[in-house]
Amino acid sequence: MTITITAFEKSPDRGRGQARDMRIRWALEEAGQPYDVRLLSFKAMKEPTHLARQPFGQIPTYEQDGLILFETGAIVLHIADRHPGLLPDDTDGRARAIAWMFAALNTIEPPIVERETAGYTERDRSWYGERLAMVEKRIRQRLDALSRHLGDADWLDGGFSAGDLLMVTVLRRLNGSGLLDDYPNLSAYIARGEARPAYSRAFDAQLAVFTAASTAG
Repeated sequence: MTITITAFEKSPDRGRGQARDMRIRWALEEAGQPYDVRLLSFKAMKEPTHLARQPFGQIPTYEQDGLILFETGAIVLHIADRHPGLLPDDTDGRARAIAWMFAALNTIEPPIVERETAGYTERDRSWYGERLAMVEKRIRQRLDALSRHLGDADWLDGGFSAGDLLMVTVLRRLNGSGLLDDYPNLSAYIARGEARPAYSRAFDAQLAVFTAASTAG
């Protein structure tokens, strides 16, 4: 059975490749797997049909042969487990790649999302400037460590893996923030990810949804 994923009917990222279905699209493109997309409105995401797939009313979800998954890390790991190209063949290399998947989502992404959330919900508060400085300091601490590890290597641990896929999508959330300006090796790392043909196919597919929605709306 063909894989089906869910995505925003009208993505708030305006087709910039930031919505989390991008990670699943990219993984499936790297794995050479066809997939269908079920587009959902914000209203439909909170209705019982979708909540049965995703208890928190979010996207994306993954469905195939009766298996339903949510959470992007779990979905990307499942795809990488079932198809070659996203995890090394050797046991130790595979374990390290999975560790980087967790690092992207659990260590690097949380302060980045916190910064975004503060910008949406706290910008008019008197203490917003102090809050932003505190969060950005934490982000820079994480970027410092990541930059030191990467050095002049192309990828985090040998060849490209699912760890790189998730890390690149997380770091892209900082585009336009200025926080990457002091880390040319991380900027080059993101560019290498974006240059992959599978990334381009995934990005174009997600952008096409936004373009269609904008034209229709």
